[in-house]
Amino acid sequence: MSIRCTVESAFFIAWSFLEQSGELGPPDESANIILDAIEAQVRKGERRQLMLANKAIDAYRRQVAQRLLPAERQICLG
Repeated sequence: MSIRCTVESAFFIAWSFLEQSGELGPPDESANIILDAIEAQVRKGERRQLMLANKAIDAYRRQVAQRLLPAERQICLG
């Protein structure tokens, strides 16, 4: 399987999972986060679709959590 097909499949898996779980945010921003995470893993030599998808999901969740953390702190302190 070519790298392009691997990346496309991993992206689709991650996107579908996040969409079905209700975690997916704005499409453009979400796509960039997922693709950046997949690209970083591919550059490190990872080629397994599920591993790429899982790492992308983890990266997406971390990035969303980092954005929510300051807002949650303000709510608690406010």
